[in-house]
Amino acid sequence: MTTAGPAPAASSAPSRATAGEETAVSPPFCVLIPARRASTRLPDKALADIAGLPMVVRVAQRAQASGALQVAVATDDRQIAEACAAHGVRALLTSPSHASGTDRIAEAAQHLALADDAIVVNVQGDEPLIEPALIRACALRLHEDAQAQMATAAHPITEASWIADPNVVKVVLDAQQRALLFSRAPIPWRRDQYAAGGATALPARLPFLRHVGIYAFRMRALRAFSALTPCELEAEEALEQLRALWHGWRIAVLSVDHAPAAGVDTPQDLERVRRLLGHG
Repeated sequence: MTTAGPAPAASSAPSRATAGEETAVSPPFCVLIPARRASTRLPDKALADIAGLPMVVRVAQRAQASGALQVAVATDDRQIAEACAAHGVRALLTSPSHASGTDRIAEAAQHLALADDAIVVNVQGDEPLIEPALIRACALRLHEDAQAQMATAAHPITEASWIADPNVVKVVLDAQQRALLFSRAPIPWRRDQYAAGGATALPARLPFLRHVGIYAFRMRALRAFSALTPCELEAEEALEQLRALWHGWRIAVLSVDHAPAAGVDTPQDLERVRRLLGHG
């Protein structure tokens, strides 16, 4: 369920959703990090050195700082597992045949013998700058919405050029702050303004929201997700989370004020993170 897009600048200020979150009662949760060797734009990126540590280990360390009860890397690659073990990070070997990171962490979660109502947060293995508070807040968002099977995050789009960019995934919310639809298209569509000239300006009252690719699941939902029949909408948009909506699942959305630090997809991204963390 990766959500790609332009690399927004990282913000050091706490978000609206997480600024007061330290005072909230944080529920117990676990973090699973899917990681594999294959990557077309940046081969072996899970093992890429960042200031003396493999990237996937840096991600795990950020997850450990979130207060998670357990943190583990789910991988089909023994070299990744060995690199994790060398730095004190638990790794769970999974099947190489999984089509998505969600399927991979679903298998890994079985090894943890979690209860049906346990919360599992899926943190992407290429997010070495992810804020621990965001991980914790996403788990809390799901905990607070008893009717939701999943939770994710979003922030307001601040660049008009992102509206029509298919690499920026948009989400529209309902009155309960749950997802109505995810799309690579400009949603919501401002009929009177965009009909003539396209999506060229940010709306004043109804903000566009950019989806952030972090997911929290209740264990029973994570176990069930892989058994859901894929849908055509998911295939056309290349957005796995649409399968959950198509089957009637509720996805709670954590709204944050600022764009989280961008992940690593390209060699340029890797060099940016290395500079930030004092390597290279």
